[in-house]
Amino acid sequence: MRLVFAGTPEIAAVVLQRLLNASHEICAVLTQPDRPAGRGQKELASPVKQLAEAQGIPVHQPTSLKQSEIQDALKNYQADLMIVVAYGLIIPQVVLDIPALGCWNVHVSLLPRWRGAAPIQRAIEAGDAQTGVTIMQMDKGLDTGPILLQEAVAITPTMTAGQLHDLLAIKGADLLLEALASQPLPQAQPLEGVTYAAKLSKEEARIDWSKSALQIDCAIRAFNPWPIAFADYEGQRLRIFKARAVFGAGCAQPGEIIAIHEDRIVIQTAEGQLDILSLQLPGGKVLDTGVFLRGRPDFFKLGGVLK
Repeated sequence: MRLVFAGTPEIAAVVLQRLLNASHEICAVLTQPDRPAGRGQKELASPVKQLAEAQGIPVHQPTSLKQSEIQDALKNYQADLMIVVAYGLIIPQVVLDIPALGCWNVHVSLLPRWRGAAPIQRAIEAGDAQTGVTIMQMDKGLDTGPILLQEAVAITPTMTAGQLHDLLAIKGADLLLEALASQPLPQAQPLEGVTYAAKLSKEEARIDWSKSALQIDCAIRAFNPWPIAFADYEGQRLRIFKARAVFGAGCAQPGEIIAIHEDRIVIQTAEGQLDILSLQLPGGKVLDTGVFLRGRPDFFKLGGVLK
């Protein structure tokens, strides 16, 4: 098919590459404008732009799709379909109507659960046992369009958002190719079970020790690889990359260090304890807790409190 592709991050680049491998004609790519990134804040092209330029595909980076110039350009491509994967801009109805078959979205949740910006992270944070991929016919609402295909994926007890992202990128590409081949009839989304996945912020990554150990473990996994869960201890910011919920009674206050073992630090929560298994200090490397403790055996103290 003759396709326009709209996407920005790595998950979208994975899908774009699979479309290219399957010999679909990508006549143009839409992606977000280059953004400052890294310590030097240099302008960085999105993964989708880098892939498209390497393949010689025309790239458009409008700040809005309401502009007549980009709408006219899309009309001139005479595409059968637009594929949208984590693009990041609102697509107005006039643009949805341009391709002959409209616009399809690869959304990484089992709609109608987790509509919105951060479905992977919110599914893990909520403790969901499964999520999945939905191929959806887009309409003007926020992830409200009819469903073409869906496939469920289990969320394992140790899975991080980064790991789930990589799995769903592959699943999403597979399911999209299946939908393009079979052209399934769209089915309206169920009216029940709607939830919204709000965009992540750095501030919400601060660990709330008044929650249960299981809830905190889910949050740590949800915020890995970004923004990374953190807590303050003795005036220093601890970034926590890996932990494990332990179910047991305790009389210490939430956030208090109740045990220091060879390979882990045990923190009391409102319900159960949390083993800290991997962490990082400002300016330092990410270390397994055992390695950290061997290098700084006196850093943590029994009765100390993480905030």
